[in-house]
Amino acid sequence: MRVVDEFESGFGWQADTPEYAERTSHAVATDGGVWLFDAIDVDGLDDRVRSLGKPAGVVQLLDRHGRDCLRVAERLGVPLLVTPREGHGAIRPIRIAWIPGWHEVAVHLAEERVLVVGDALGTAGYFRAPGERLAVHPVLRVAPPRKLGGLAPLHVLCGHGEGIHGEEAAPALDEALQTARRRLPRWLPASIEAWRGR
Repeated sequence: MRVVDEFESGFGWQADTPEYAERTSHAVATDGGVWLFDAIDVDGLDDRVRSLGKPAGVVQLLDRHGRDCLRVAERLGVPLLVTPREGHGAIRPIRIAWIPGWHEVAVHLAEERVLVVGDALGTAGYFRAPGERLAVHPVLRVAPPRKLGGLAPLHVLCGHGEGIHGEEAAPALDEALQTARRRLPRWLPASIEAWRGR
């Protein structure tokens, strides 16, 4: 695995082989154990997760891609929560999109000041307009998920690309939400260029 987003209560990882999609998974330690999000199964994952603490569960944030969540949950012997509507331990889901073909929740871990988002936000090149570090998913730019505003996280963890950490995380989140719609025309040529360069 390629470890990214390493911070005091968790880490993110990607597959060894670089991908255009920059799929990223995360593990975050809470008082109730370690939660995994949108898990991709890789060698050494179990040991790395257990170095944080006892596994508590696996959360699939988006309905349309399961990644390896089921396999990882079964192997670790923990529950799998697929786009949960209700809280479960430290997990407090925030509904992002609930339309046919797209059911997505985010999870805000308030004690750890961590926001985990599957597809609604990303830092991968094809998400971003010029000058953006964090961006709303292109399909959601017209109606960005404003429920995520005002959370003041120290860590914004994305399902595509590396996260944003430290004191710049909350301002980057607010800026992404506030400018998503007006930067849509700048996003399109940047996305085409990112596709050509993949």
